[in-house]
Amino acid sequence: MDLIKPLITLLAIVNPLAIVPFFIHYTQEYNERQRRRTAWISAFSAFVVIAISALLGLQLLGFFGISIASFQVGGGMLLLISSLNMLNAQPAEAKTNKEEIRATEVKASLGASIAVVPLTIPLLTGPATMSTMVIYAEKTRHLWELAVLVGYGVVIGLATGIAFSLAEPIARVLGKTGINVMTRLMGLILAALAVEVMADGLGKLFPILGRTAA
Repeated sequence: MDLIKPLITLLAIVNPLAIVPFFIHYTQEYNERQRRRTAWISAFSAFVVIAISALLGLQLLGFFGISIASFQVGGGMLLLISSLNMLNAQPAEAKTNKEEIRATEVKASLGASIAVVPLTIPLLTGPATMSTMVIYAEKTRHLWELAVLVGYGVVIGLATGIAFSLAEPIARVLGKTGINVMTRLMGLILAALAVEVMADGLGKLFPILGRTAA
């Protein structure tokens, strides 16, 4: 298994910097303690989603009788759609509409936690993130490689916690334009990785394609 691609893909999909404006907006009524607590609960929740997807995703595919090749094609398409969102400077995992934003604002104003929903799911981690972990978990051949995938969840969790904890300084330094540029760059990288994942799956489903390319 290529140990670098999973981390690059996760960073591109989760991309905590793209969610910083949402975090600031949703937590504007929070005090510093509440904001910090929300940041690190979101970070831990993102790690949990990534770890569970890596450890149990293949078992779920087996339960439903889905081949990994078919899942690679479907997952690759999902990653490609996510990359198109990012190329439009939108979060990879979800597009929030005005009603959802308003509902979250009301939830936050009432003191309810928004750390898991909507910050972690679907803004940070969602179907694209889960699909990525399942695809790369199938490529592991040793237990330590699977442990590395779970470790990447720790890296993503830390990156998320730090980005959210420093949300306001980051927003001041980068500004909306800087965040949008970085999101689009990550989207371009993710699009290339998505095509590679789909090509691998199509090659397994239709071996003649591999022979033709050769």
